[in-house]
Amino acid sequence: MEAMTPAMRARLKAQLVERLKTPVDEPSWGPDWVRHGERVAARNQKSKSLLARMLARSKKPEDEEDAPKPARVLSDRDADDTAIIARNMEKSRQVAHYKPLYMTAAALALVIVAISMFVDYHIIREIWTRALANEFMVVPPALQSSVVFKSLQVVFAVLIVHFMLKITGAYGRNTMIAASFVLAIVMISGLGYLVAYNNMDGGTATAQQQHQSVQPNSIEQLFTSAGGVQSAAMTTPVVAADANDGVSLGLPKISRASLAHADSWFWLAFASVVFFIVTTVAALYMQTVENNVRNCHIANDYRHRRKDFALLHLLEHADRRA
Repeated sequence: MEAMTPAMRARLKAQLVERLKTPVDEPSWGPDWVRHGERVAARNQKSKSLLARMLARSKKPEDEEDAPKPARVLSDRDADDTAIIARNMEKSRQVAHYKPLYMTAAALALVIVAISMFVDYHIIREIWTRALANEFMVVPPALQSSVVFKSLQVVFAVLIVHFMLKITGAYGRNTMIAASFVLAIVMISGLGYLVAYNNMDGGTATAQQQHQSVQPNSIEQLFTSAGGVQSAAMTTPVVAADANDGVSLGLPKISRASLAHADSWFWLAFASVVFFIVTTVAALYMQTVENNVRNCHIANDYRHRRKDFALLHLLEHADRRA
């Protein structure tokens, strides 16, 4: 440092001071001052206690005039620069302590993104398989590679949702989360209905199976019809009782073709809801990965600030020796 001319030292010192006075970039999360601002930050000067304020008021003006004044080590400008540099160093140090947490959060978010895209890939693959399969639900060998490449559109779907969330900001992100929450409730309700319809006692499918098992088969009907008029007369009230069992609303019946067509649309709608929810989760966590990678880069700033501060200290020491 002594080999440098005073002009070179002054120019380098000015560059270091301006660099150290540059505010610290705010990470997406971390210390309290990131969320609440400077009102919770550590103060440079401690406030005086009540006893100290009372003693200061009781002090006479003559005593203050006779007391020796402390020598000014730094000018007002240097004192302001020193306070700003010290505050920036402290904020950068606090952010640097969160670097392991930033790296852990980025890794976990990346795993969730990979799992979400894996689920989306299989949903789209099943849709394209049903679309391109023949009547035996078998995809021709010439179209199997086409199914794989068509299923990779999930990557572009996640990217476009991610870019839309970045453009719309917090309002778009909150709207997307609320819509995904409502669709998740609908999805869970639909799954619960399917479980109740197929498996639980008293469900619609179980009741239909029990009703079909009570009815006689074709062989029993053959022996019943050959039994004579007496057995036919005995079964007539039972049939009439079965026919009168329940209340008929007089609604038009839906054909089996219409039910099969509606079943396909319901399946497509359910798959679309699941795809939308999983894609939204993948896009949100992709944004989390991006934010935490940026936070790690901001946390590395403390190492550079320490080097600049040490170099500034050496320059000041060389100026004092000169």
